[in-house]
Amino acid sequence: MRVAWVFGWVLAAGWLLVCPAQAQDEPEGLVIGAVETAGTVTLTRAQVLSVVRARPGQAFRTQQAAEDVKRLAAMEGVDTAYYNTKVVDGKVILTYVIVEKNLIRSIVLQGNKKISDSRLLNELGIKQGDYLDQFLVKSGVDKLKEFYRKKGYSQARVSLDESRLLVGQVIFTIEEGPRTKVQRVRFEGNRAFSDDQLIKVVKTRPKKFLVFPVYFDQEQLAKDRTALQDFYRKRGYLDIKADSSVSFHSDGKTVEVVFTVSEGPQYRVESVTLTGYSLPDKEQLWSELKLKPDTPFSPDRLDYDVNKIRARYRSEGYLDVQVETQRKELEEHRVAVEHRITEGPRFRIGLITVTGNRTVKDQSVRRVLDEEGFSPGNWYDGNAARGDGKGELERTVQQAVVAESVTIVPSGTEPQRRDALVQIAEGQTGTIMLGAGVASDSGVIGQISLDQRNFDITDWPTSFSELLTGKAFRGAGQRFRAMYSPGRRWTSYQVSFTEPYLYDKPLSLDAAFSGFTRIRESYDEKRTGPSLGLARRYPDDWRRGISFRFENVSIEELEDDAPSEVVKVKGDNLRLGTRLWVGLDKTDSRFRPSRGYNFDAGYEQIFGDYSYGLLTATQRWYKTLYEDLAEQKTILETKLFGGSVVGDAPTYDRFYGGGLGSIRGFDYRGISPRGENDDPIGSDWMGQLSLEVSIPMGSEMFSWLVFTDAGVFETGPIRTSVGVGIQILIPQIFGPVPMRFELGAPITKDDEDDTQAFSFSVGALF
Repeated sequence: MRVAWVFGWVLAAGWLLVCPAQAQDEPEGLVIGAVETAGTVTLTRAQVLSVVRARPGQAFRTQQAAEDVKRLAAMEGVDTAYYNTKVVDGKVILTYVIVEKNLIRSIVLQGNKKISDSRLLNELGIKQGDYLDQFLVKSGVDKLKEFYRKKGYSQARVSLDESRLLVGQVIFTIEEGPRTKVQRVRFEGNRAFSDDQLIKVVKTRPKKFLVFPVYFDQEQLAKDRTALQDFYRKRGYLDIKADSSVSFHSDGKTVEVVFTVSEGPQYRVESVTLTGYSLPDKEQLWSELKLKPDTPFSPDRLDYDVNKIRARYRSEGYLDVQVETQRKELEEHRVAVEHRITEGPRFRIGLITVTGNRTVKDQSVRRVLDEEGFSPGNWYDGNAARGDGKGELERTVQQAVVAESVTIVPSGTEPQRRDALVQIAEGQTGTIMLGAGVASDSGVIGQISLDQRNFDITDWPTSFSELLTGKAFRGAGQRFRAMYSPGRRWTSYQVSFTEPYLYDKPLSLDAAFSGFTRIRESYDEKRTGPSLGLARRYPDDWRRGISFRFENVSIEELEDDAPSEVVKVKGDNLRLGTRLWVGLDKTDSRFRPSRGYNFDAGYEQIFGDYSYGLLTATQRWYKTLYEDLAEQKTILETKLFGGSVVGDAPTYDRFYGGGLGSIRGFDYRGISPRGENDDPIGSDWMGQLSLEVSIPMGSEMFSWLVFTDAGVFETGPIRTSVGVGIQILIPQIFGPVPMRFELGAPITKDDEDDTQAFSFSVGALF
């Protein structure tokens, strides 16, 4: 094939030398005696003739031949094309000459021993049979070097034999060199911070996670120097300089890295003044600023404070507020900071225009804005509606209408009014989704679901195609969901409908039919039946509601030694419940609360085969313990739960403790009064207190967890436990899928309690 390709190039060159691209005296109008091809290597004569329109017996036309050449040049694999003519016995012999693109005939990697050909070819992104793009092939040298660098081969060399490209051969020669481990890292010149503190800043270190080796990377070393400088500057060392040096061992397999820092003095704040600040919450603002007298000064802290001041004003309608900051360096490296505020005019909301929505109805957006207080006549909250899609109000609307993005931008020139342009970029609102999860208390669970978050129960299809294409039942912001989750120990199903704004009021209606089967300690529990709920949301953040449930609870597959309390409710049990509840949410964010509290309490009266009541209440407090300059927060969550049976409830409606969401360090339902055979039968009341601190690990996606739980039950002592864990939030279509891994240890317990040190919950969508 290679010989044929070279022969094609030689033949094409011969035609260029012997025949001009177009004769001076074209045989215009003569009959075409034959149509020939030349120069083809991979293309066949039939493929060429199928493109041209000239045929033997036709009159030769120059324009037609030129158009044929254009079509040939546009063929895949063709570099250039032209035609030649000659007259034989009064007829035209028309020849189309093809110059094909060069192909990659072979790819050879030589010298690589540590990394396989297949992995390197995958990095190159080229393969045999591709058209030879010299720029792309030559860029492969840098790609391979970068790949080796990331793998720790800092001295790897890669070269390309460019002389062989003419014949389609791509040959890379690789000198891998040793894979260099970081043996030791030292710091010199540091006085303010210890080596142990600085080693946490850099990624060039002897070990990762105390176990895994770290391989030397020159590019990472440069990033580490920048990271050290940023670390110092954030702590007031504005004159910091950082450098590094490396010493390779004689065999090149290990390296010692020395970071040299010149710290300079620490700049500290002498004073902070606010000029022109007229809002009534000045003391509250002072508590939220980072720069305070005698604290380290840094540009990052200064920027943080400016943004805080600006956000506070914008939330009150001062959209054009200006914050001019002046800093004055004093003696002994002290800095005086003055924030000069020019408030500008204050604006109320004028006309609200919704645009970009094709299937989402305007009213679905406006009713969310109304509930959040963003309506004509109110002060324009430019902090919640930031205009970049990251404001709290923008995120609330985005989640409510399931949009790809939502931005709210002010417009207009009236003196005391600004119109609002709500720009909707619609996203995927309906999905058919497969899922899977595993948890320590429920085992492996699969899931298949149909979920439409922009449902419209009144939008019936006018044709079968509208139903199939999903154009029907869309636009009103309702939700319809059908879900089936099979599992080894727990199987459930549900069909539900939610109208979040009944009669366009902050009144939600929830209707569902659901059921589950759960394998208990000595029996199986099955529940099935419909439910209906109404909830009213109020401007003062209170919520009140009522719900009704009609259920059949079936207790079956009893073991011979099942407790008598379980045997008593064997078979079908009719359960009719009416629940009244109230709630209050005073947190700063519905997505990830960092301060404030929420409260929920309710009483459910049960009728049917048994009559009794269930009283429950949950209170949560959130407090930010620390916020870094990137606004990542360390948050303390305190949870207090109490529940009590009013009357005599069967075992399936009593209280159990232990496991995820309860008292960790104990097994699921591992805390309970016991019946025969030590099986749990449930407590008539319980109380629980949990404290959990979440510490971000570089982003909100990963967090360390530190917790302590305590609980009291009808029998036994106070149960307490402590533990640590990791939380991972995996972004998905409709929000993050949480993953939790927790290690808990009981401190006080009852002898009959079942303990479990490790608990976890992993959810995944695919």
